[in-house]
Amino acid sequence: MRRRPRLFSSLVRRPNTGEAAPAADRPHHDARGFHNVDAPSGPGLLDLLRWRLQRLGRRLPGADSYRFPIASDALTGLHARHSRPAATWIGHATVLMQIDGINLLTDPHFSQRASPVQWAGPRRVVPPGVALDELPPIHVVLISHDHYDSLDHDSIRRLRERHGGAETRFMVPLGLKHWFQRRGITNVTELDWWQHSSHGRMRITAVPTQHWSKRRLFSRNRTLWAGWAVHTPDFRFLFVGDTGYTTAFQRVGAELGPFDLAAIPIGAYEPRWFMANHHVAPEQALLIHRDVRARRSIAIHWGTFVLTDEPLDEPPRRLREALQRDGLPMDAFRVLLHGETIEIPPDIP
Repeated sequence: MRRRPRLFSSLVRRPNTGEAAPAADRPHHDARGFHNVDAPSGPGLLDLLRWRLQRLGRRLPGADSYRFPIASDALTGLHARHSRPAATWIGHATVLMQIDGINLLTDPHFSQRASPVQWAGPRRVVPPGVALDELPPIHVVLISHDHYDSLDHDSIRRLRERHGGAETRFMVPLGLKHWFQRRGITNVTELDWWQHSSHGRMRITAVPTQHWSKRRLFSRNRTLWAGWAVHTPDFRFLFVGDTGYTTAFQRVGAELGPFDLAAIPIGAYEPRWFMANHHVAPEQALLIHRDVRARRSIAIHWGTFVLTDEPLDEPPRRLREALQRDGLPMDAFRVLLHGETIEIPPDIP
């Protein structure tokens, strides 16, 4: 009998029964996996087809249409001896946080494409602001969900090879541990929303977001999606990941805030009829900033891959306009260059 190609097999393989353990007493669990509490859990097939058909008649700017600069002092800023916690935006949702002697990396993506293959799919507009091989030792990695622009197989493999799979600890939403174990990575902590784990003096909590998951044909919402709240005795950081707007952020702010810094997505939001439930526009990103009680925020999930229909350079402009309308200083919600590092002062003056 003819064997199916390996790639096709990986796309249709049904999840292992150990991928998720739905709990009846949690409102975002169900018999098949997980769902959003206040919105649909992913786009429907008819909506997806409608969006694709609408795009056929439009001339959307391609990846070669944009020129985003990389910070000129990227490596100098990265390896400086910081007196305060420091954040480096590498691109898309990848941020290096240096807190209390711990190097923490969010949704590491260093590949050319956000895709299961490197010969097709969304291509990088700008190289990573800092190359993976130029990073300091990574102690903790936070994964928000299983989509290819957030969970990149090659980047995870390269991180594992740097440390032999032992020194780096991976924090993942419920259901994703099995994915890492199949790749020989055992230092994995899997959490449900509101569960937390400690790493030295650091406490890391999985928090609700409004998104969805799907990595293979029959794996829709079999794994959870989450943001991550990181607490040390002197600093609080929130990685929102990828999300639509939900009032759950008000609870995050009330129970775990205020935050000294939040990394909040601002891109991949058009058309709104299709994206609104799962990706925030800049104005909603600013609302999340307020809800979680962030003293400062940085913009992520923009300027790296052409994923949706808005111009790739539009989100920062809309964010600046929203800050001006609300009477907030530009430093309250920063848009960084790829590779730019900032130290986080104790408070906004």
